[in-house]
This record gives sequence, C-alpha cells and structure tokens, in this order.
Amino acid sequence: MGNLVVALVIVSVVQAFLVRVHNVASGSMEQTLGVSDRVLSSDLPYLASSPAVGDIVIFGHGETWNDAGLPPSDDAFVNAARGFGDVTGIGTSSRTYTVKRVLGTPGDVVSCCDATGRIVVNGMAMVEPYLYEDLPFELGVLDCNSAPMSPRCFGPVPVPRDGYLVMGDHRSNSADSVAACRGTRRTECAKFVPAERITGKVIAKAWPPGPI
Repeated sequence: MGNLVVALVIVSVVQAFLVRVHNVASGSMEQTLGVSDRVLSSDLPYLASSPAVGDIVIFGHGETWNDAGLPPSDDAFVNAARGFGDVTGIGTSSRTYTVKRVLGTPGDVVSCCDATGRIVVNGMAMVEPYLYEDLPFELGVLDCNSAPMSPRCFGPVPVPRDGYLVMGDHRSNSADSVAACRGTRRTECAKFVPAERITGKVIAKAWPPGPI
C-alpha cells in the first residue's frame, strides 16, 4: 500500500507540474494529430510567456466552452472519481479537455481570406503547411465576395484581451472558434478560449511516439 501511495504522489506531481497525458478524441486536428493519439502537454512553456499563434494547446471546459467544468453528477462515486482524476491525471475528470491550434491571441484581429484563401492575422497572411481538407475556396468563383460566400470566409474577428481564437488543422471538420461564423462577416458568433482555461502546450506525441 505504501508503494502505491508513493506512486500516486509521484504521478500527481508529474501531472501537475511537468507533463500531462491526453487522448485525442476527435479528428479536428488531423493530420497533425490522429484520432486516439495520446499527446503530452505541459504548462512549463507558459510560465514565462503566453500562448503564441501556431501553438497547439490543451484547454479544459465543461459541456460548452463557456463552462469552467462539468456539472456535478448525481452519483457520488462519479464525483469522487472525477476528483481523483483531477489530482492524479488518471481516469475521468471534472472537465472536458480539447486540443486546438492558436490562431489569434489577445488583441489580434483574425479573418479569412486573402486572395489565395489564407487566414490573415493582423494584416499578415498565414502560411499553414499543416492544413488538412480545408473548406472550398476559388478566387472569382467561390470566394469572400461571391454570393454565396465561400464557407472558408469569416471576420474580421477581434480577439478579446482575455481570450484566444483557436482552430483545428482539419478545417472542414473542426468545431472551433469561428465554426458558427463561416460564410458571413458576423463577429458575435465567434467563441474564444479564456486564458485561464488553457492547461498546457502540446509538446510531443506519446503514442504513436514522435514530435509535434
């Protein structure tokens, strides 16, 4: 029993201060991260700096991004298991964790698209070699001035001072910050990740093993 307690303490310390293991549950980050991949995240990179455009981050939330955590269960055993998972990183948790790529930091203005269909951040077009199955865009045929507008188009969206705009690399299969705004110039439909909900930067793949 003593060895088990020591092992749990070590695991808890590692998960809290060094790295956490997460399972990728959706295809929104393909091909960078595949469904069922296990990734390692750490908050150490953000001790001295904030998340930057291009970072792949893990953030925790409840049933929606607006919720800090899941509502308490009617089952006391489930609540106990969640509490254990929050401390040790083993099993279930009181939060749902999502992985996305940062495309806008506090104060940025993000839009799509330029003449070649690229995302623009603060007037600069992004080069995104990791993109997989983006939404359709064809200049002069289906673009941001056509009717209907290309579903790739959105914004310009101003990012609030305490939030981050995040998107999936599998753009056509990502419930992300601008999913509800695509094909429009509306901005109130955008949703952002509060800074305090970001739990770490994805630093490697645990399985299959490899860099990000």
